[in-house]
Amino acid sequence: MQAEAQARWFEVRPDGRVSCQLCPHRCLISREHAGTCGVRRWQDGALALPFYGRVSSLAVDPIEKKPLYHFHPGARILSAGFVGCSFHCRFCQNWEISQGTEAGTRFIPPRELVETAVREHSLGIAYTYSEPLVHAEYVLECARLARTAGLKNVLVSNGYLNPEPADEILPLIDAANIDLKGFDESFYRNETSGSLKEVLRFLQQAAGRIHLEVTTLVIPTKNDDPSQIEGIARFVGSLGRDIPLHLSAYHPDYKYSIPATEPRALRSLADLARKHLRYVYVGNLGSEECNTACAECGNVLVRRMGYAVRVTGVAGGACSKCGAAAPIVGVR
Repeated sequence: MQAEAQARWFEVRPDGRVSCQLCPHRCLISREHAGTCGVRRWQDGALALPFYGRVSSLAVDPIEKKPLYHFHPGARILSAGFVGCSFHCRFCQNWEISQGTEAGTRFIPPRELVETAVREHSLGIAYTYSEPLVHAEYVLECARLARTAGLKNVLVSNGYLNPEPADEILPLIDAANIDLKGFDESFYRNETSGSLKEVLRFLQQAAGRIHLEVTTLVIPTKNDDPSQIEGIARFVGSLGRDIPLHLSAYHPDYKYSIPATEPRALRSLADLARKHLRYVYVGNLGSEECNTACAECGNVLVRRMGYAVRVTGVAGGACSKCGAAAPIVGVR
């Protein structure tokens, strides 16, 4: 049976509506209108969480699928997905679960999720697939229990969260991959219903506190202008030149019929991004090598072919050839 959960981060207005304070939308929620995410709703003059603990997807994945390339390479992690999202991306690749609440779900109490991760010998729990932060109360409780059990907490998110809840959640997160969907405010507003400046602010808040990687889905004619990709790389580089940037190939889905990203164009943009970052990867191009090389001498530290991973060039946390520090968590 699903337990009652206490909603957080909201204010009750004099007119009876509820102002959700979780994300920058700050939705005014009434009996007639749910929040933008679809999962935070009005009930008896307060904020209700009817989808608390309702999991739509559960699988043990390679950590590289998140994608996280510099965090415990080769590990496997229990991955939980939900329904709903604070964004309405017209190009969403997981729209079946993110753009509505009709997908099939089952209730998994936080303690059961943690016990499953332990039983599966998982590195930890990844909150992923759809937008996990619209279920922040559940993520927070699971993350506390997982930390106590010695598990890692991984967040895969659009990074659309207000500073106050972020300050509560980030101390319990070990690693995150955050989508930076473009570097143009109008693109964010028109194509995602979000705000670029708020995502940049969250990235600044997270940088240095957790292991951070960033992903951009490169969409032809929409966010593939070299100036946008270089802007993304320059910004991420300002947070840390060792932060990995993943440039992923788009394919037509949901409301977009734009042709898929050309591999050659994606690789050219990756070369441009490398002016500002030491580690830039291309993804969604099928099974090909996507290795991590030492930034000092070029020695291959980690070899990847799809999800087949081998740590080949790290010894004592450093490059086995030149001794430079290896910027990879969980490898000695």
